[in-house]
Amino acid sequence: MFAWEGVTEFVAVAETESFTKAAKRLGISTAQVSRQVSALEARLATKLFHRTTRKVSVTETGQIYFQHCRQILDALDEAERTVTNFQTVPRGKLSITAPVIYGERTIAPLVNDFVLRHPELEVHLNLTNRTVDLVAEGYDLAVRMGTLASSTLMATQLASRTQHVCASPLYLANRGTPHSLSELESHNCLQGSQDHWRFQENGKPRSLRIKGNITCGSGWALLDAALKGVGIVQLPDYYVQAHLGSGKLIALLTQFQPPDEGIWAVYPHNRHLSPKVRFLLEHLRQSLAI
Repeated sequence: MFAWEGVTEFVAVAETESFTKAAKRLGISTAQVSRQVSALEARLATKLFHRTTRKVSVTETGQIYFQHCRQILDALDEAERTVTNFQTVPRGKLSITAPVIYGERTIAPLVNDFVLRHPELEVHLNLTNRTVDLVAEGYDLAVRMGTLASSTLMATQLASRTQHVCASPLYLANRGTPHSLSELESHNCLQGSQDHWRFQENGKPRSLRIKGNITCGSGWALLDAALKGVGIVQLPDYYVQAHLGSGKLIALLTQFQPPDEGIWAVYPHNRHLSPKVRFLLEHLRQSLAI
């Protein structure tokens, strides 16, 4: 810090040709400006100003020093502007992870829109159903579903999803329509990555083990099977909503439908959230509006 002492005061006096005007510009006393400049001259062992009762002018040596100091102060101003802009404009690398299907159908298009608005971003979007360690693997944000595990990560709810049990009219015509949870035992329930379905009965959560002749980790494959009359499925609304509306699928056991699950943005804890993450959060929240 010693090397900077008096430089700002010197430049202000050189530009205003007045200790009084320099003090006013800097918001300090004239005496303080004079002391700082005098100390600077003593440190440099040279005279920077010619002083008279009426005028202050820069010496030849002072003029050379002024040119260098002005460049340095301009560079410092530019550095501060760059940092300030970096804190207000999304730019740089942004790493995001999301579940495969929801990521493909919903998150990726929203991220693409975000990049169009902020072309200075370089985005890496990893669609995987694996629970990524955000800190260890260097991710800025993850989109996750359902109940979150306890962690030190921050979480913001973006939306919610509803689980629907449904089947095609063809299946129901052939096998009948279940009206109670116990009746599912006699139906072909298409199994995803878990062997149980979630319900709510008498205000309490209930997990029911199911069985069927197809097991597949792809929701789209299970949806296709249900549409073709193979069996009953339980899938989130973004798979089945359009087909429920068109009548290609019929909602079943709606009185046992479980509470909606959260869709979350999860990100490492940081008191000063970077603009790229802050702006993306706001974009996702507004676009998915709970």
